[in-house]
Amino acid sequence: IDLVKLGPTSANCSPARFLFVKSGEAKLKLKAHLSETNVAKTMAAPVCAIIGYDLDFYEYLPRLFPHTDAKSWFAGDDKKIFETAFRNGTLQGAYLILAARALGLDCGPMSGFDNAGVDRTFFSGTNVKSNFLCNLGYGDPSVLMPRSPRFAFDEMARIL
Repeated sequence: IDLVKLGPTSANCSPARFLFVKSGEAKLKLKAHLSETNVAKTMAAPVCAIIGYDLDFYEYLPRLFPHTDAKSWFAGDDKKIFETAFRNGTLQGAYLILAARALGLDCGPMSGFDNAGVDRTFFSGTNVKSNFLCNLGYGDPSVLMPRSPRFAFDEMARIL
């Protein structure tokens, strides 16, 4: 998290919220909301991070972006609040993956789960919504799939 929080977000809004599911009891609660194809690997992982975004992020802007009244940019604009929280929360989730990989951990991000169920179980009483999950740990090299092919630069980018 100390590495993640260094990554930039628009207006330093920092809407991501991370819940690290580690205990057996917490994993059983999460298991109920996983797609069948994600159960075994999530239960076997030492930790599964729930990456969420806080729709109340703008309430913290006076502290996080103090040089202007950025809170007023969002107050009352639900569409802008959602778009900003989701986009920047996703970005911070990617920062988590890069930070974990830089520290030598294997990462298994996934979207195969019931968001509404996860939100009820883990974020009840808050304005935090789940975005995606990411298993964290050290994979067994004998069963890890090799990295899949990637696009060449000119297949995915242009310089104008």
